[in-house]
Amino acid sequence: MGRRFIRSFGAQAIITAASLLLAAGAAHAQDAALIAKGEYVARAANCVACHSVPDGKAFAGGLKMATPLGNIYTTNITPDPEAGIGGYTLEDFDAAVRLGVAKDGHRLYPAMPYPSYVKMSGEDIKALYEYFMKAVPAAKQANLASEIPSPLNMRWPLAIWNVLFVDMDQYEPKPNQSAEWNRGAYLVQGPGHCGACHTPRGIFWQEKALDEGDSDYISGAMLDHWLAVNLTQDGNSGLGRWSHGDIVRSLKTGQTPFGTAFGTMVDVVNNSTQFLSDADVAAMATYLKSLPGAMEKNATPWAYSSATTDLIRKHDFTAPGAKVFFQQCRACHVDDGKGYGDYLPPLAGNPAALAQDASSLINIVLNGSLRLVVGGTPDGYRMPAFRSLLNDQQVAEVVTFIRNGWGNKAPAVTPAQVAEIRDATDFATDKVVVLKMK
Repeated sequence: MGRRFIRSFGAQAIITAASLLLAAGAAHAQDAALIAKGEYVARAANCVACHSVPDGKAFAGGLKMATPLGNIYTTNITPDPEAGIGGYTLEDFDAAVRLGVAKDGHRLYPAMPYPSYVKMSGEDIKALYEYFMKAVPAAKQANLASEIPSPLNMRWPLAIWNVLFVDMDQYEPKPNQSAEWNRGAYLVQGPGHCGACHTPRGIFWQEKALDEGDSDYISGAMLDHWLAVNLTQDGNSGLGRWSHGDIVRSLKTGQTPFGTAFGTMVDVVNNSTQFLSDADVAAMATYLKSLPGAMEKNATPWAYSSATTDLIRKHDFTAPGAKVFFQQCRACHVDDGKGYGDYLPPLAGNPAALAQDASSLINIVLNGSLRLVVGGTPDGYRMPAFRSLLNDQQVAEVVTFIRNGWGNKAPAVTPAQVAEIRDATDFATDKVVVLKMK
């Protein structure tokens, strides 16, 4: 009798232990899956680009950001309990990310794109929280104080700003659109926060539109002396000539037949869009191709012309800027302005060359470009900086020459415009933030 009891009890104990192990294994698998999803959401939201600096610890903050009121610095969002967000509950985290309110109650400046993140789903926010709390290494790096002078640094007016300019609702799928379109709209409007850079701002620094219901949405905007390009179907400076595949390729590689990613878009490709699934990138392209766009004021539709090519090949340098182009630009961008395919971008029909605002073209000539890193491989054909080689007059002339060559028709550039950007900017760094995730 005793032996049978012991045998029975032992069997039951084994069964119970096995059940507990299976349950623990299932819980661990669920936890791992949630963290993996959170990592993916962090990629889609490109958290690392703003909350990290070259050679710094991932997500430890410290990136300097210019605002109309003064400079601010991004914060430490690692799980360090003192310097970071280690003391945040899920509710605290949700309030900071989607509503712009920190744990201690102070309002975040809308340089943190919570007007876009508010559209994110509760499931994505929970996954993102699990990732930051359980997979991101803690970094004991103190946050830097803003350089906004008093009384302009008061935060309470932001509560009024939010009421006036932020739609506090999560994204709601449009029943008259496909599942792919809705997924693309969610990614572009929400975690991707494309509008934060590509939508023009009003006098109170608010985005003039938050979705496709307004023609201002992602129609192009200035950002730190770069023109974040028009993402609507404008035929010149927008995506009107781009195919669905061109948009997919741009998001995955930073390269298209029309040009190469520049400015902060390099960070987006390096740390975000290249890592998204093919289905998600295709959905974003579907959404973007659906947005109507109008030609910029005073712009005419672009059509290629070989007249500039003929002059260059004849060594006719009578046009201002022609000789500088021949000496400094021709080797990479070619006589015909068409560049070298996937390697060196065209200038003929390039949206940055056709835009009414020449800031991006001036900036990249002066300072060069950041390095694209796709699939772990740095781009070997990075645009060099010419600020030490060319003076303001020469830059103005060669940019004007480019903006009116090969069928391009855009306003001339003045030396004063070049001088302003020269004084406000610096060389593009060789170092870029490229976060390695699992």
